[in-house]
Amino acid sequence: MIQIKDLDFCYASGQSVLEKINLEIKEGEVVSIIGRNGAGKSSLVRLIAGLAKPTKGEILVDDISVQDKKKAKELRRKLGIVFQNPENQILFPRVYEDMEFALKNLELPNREIRIQNALQKVEMENYREHDTYELSLGQKQRINFASVLAVEPKYIILDEPTTMIDSKGKEKIYEIVKNLKKEGYTIIYVTNLMEEIILSDRILILEDKKVKTIFPKIEIFEKIELLEESKIKIPEILKIILQLKKQNIEIHLKEWTIEEMTNEIVRVCGG
Repeated sequence: MIQIKDLDFCYASGQSVLEKINLEIKEGEVVSIIGRNGAGKSSLVRLIAGLAKPTKGEILVDDISVQDKKKAKELRRKLGIVFQNPENQILFPRVYEDMEFALKNLELPNREIRIQNALQKVEMENYREHDTYELSLGQKQRINFASVLAVEPKYIILDEPTTMIDSKGKEKIYEIVKNLKKEGYTIIYVTNLMEEIILSDRILILEDKKVKTIFPKIEIFEKIELLEESKIKIPEILKIILQLKKQNIEIHLKEWTIEEMTNEIVRVCGG
């Protein structure tokens, strides 16, 4: 479990970014963190990952403080992060070398098997010997996912991982996230895209440096106005389903994908 207790964070200038953040993320849960630009989303996940130091409060990952330097290597084995820009995380000219780097640093065994298994999970197993500079942005991001997965962490942070890639690349990332969810990974997903938000179990809205609300996905139709206030673009398909629900038409959604929503509208409207 990840626990955030009475967390405050200020820049070195003294500017407040986050105030009194309290949150628990359970194992196997997918939580989206949304909010307007400047709401502190990226700052929050950097704090969780131990890449920044809280001004006040604490963050625990399986009861280990992320500021415990003696446990730094253990925490890096537990928690991985994929950033927004795919190119910022790639350090070496060859895919295999890039993936092996973290495994060596963390002194993890069975590196060959870990790399192969991770590449299979992101459908990039044939790119093991490729030069990283030849890859598209979408492919580079999948390699970043694979590098994280090779460590076999319990927790994965995704900081707007599809912002810089095309629609085809986005779909690949969505499939990876859905599969990781089925495998029981705990995922923290910073995003402002509805297609990604609906992959989550709970949605957290940051506003004015604080947690405005956190709610289960099943309540999303009741929170449309809040989502719009946070500058989330609501797909028309979701608006149609909302209108059907207001007419007391029973809607059944299991996967919460745009495709499933479309099929459900066809079903209830008689084709």
